[in-house]
Amino acid sequence: MTLNCKGQLISLEPPLVMGILNITPDSFYDGGRYQQPKQVLNQTEKMLREGAAFIDVGAYSSRPGADQVPEEEELSRILPIVELLLKEFPEILLSIDTFRSSVARECIAAGAAMINDISAGNMDPNMMETMGRLKVPYIMMHMRGTPQTMKNLTDYENLLESVMYYFSEKIALAREAGIVDLILDPGFGFAKTLEQNYELLRNLSLLKQLDYPLLVGVSRKSMIYKLLGLSPEQALNGTTALHMYSLSRGASILRAHDVKEAVECVRLHQQLSE
Repeated sequence: MTLNCKGQLISLEPPLVMGILNITPDSFYDGGRYQQPKQVLNQTEKMLREGAAFIDVGAYSSRPGADQVPEEEELSRILPIVELLLKEFPEILLSIDTFRSSVARECIAAGAAMINDISAGNMDPNMMETMGRLKVPYIMMHMRGTPQTMKNLTDYENLLESVMYYFSEKIALAREAGIVDLILDPGFGFAKTLEQNYELLRNLSLLKQLDYPLLVGVSRKSMIYKLLGLSPEQALNGTTALHMYSLSRGASILRAHDVKEAVECVRLHQQLSE
């Protein structure tokens, strides 16, 4: 499998790592850490040096119950960071974590390479059409509701059937809109209980039947630290364990706070698979 990023064909074999750069003040793990240009540049350089293929920049926290951020504020947060990173690292492949088509459009125009949409178009009816015009890779995540309401929307008659049907519908809409490069994100922690997260992870290989790359985002999430009775800061070992399991079930991209450890998982898994 490959992705066309700014004219480059990026192979997903072996799997790649996407480093997380939250520039929000309220993200669940690293909120507020990367507010100044020097902090942003240092962290980005570190992740690139450790082997991140993509850097995912987010200016709107999607943690459960997060405050809503006006569109103008999201743009004012993220555009200067996109410009800063591309000036310092001209070859960088930036993923923009947004559900707003206007933010997607502005960031791609500024030089970003792909869009990571937690709502798969549900929170902006113009997103699919916009992505079809932009012709960049599009990550579609499974979620019910919004970050403000999702924790109350975990009543599934059959979780796996629901997720498969959701993606089947979204893939059809994406194709109709002219989107070529799609990545599917099962949405761990989004409108799912702890038990449902693990049910979905155990059955991750079922999503491979849809024949699109899978992105797994479990890094330091509550499905790890709550189960183990820890804090997000103590959840690296659990994250590594689930990264290795995700790779064995077909993950193509690991979205991670800790790039070095995720890259090591990929290398070890690759060796075991030979």
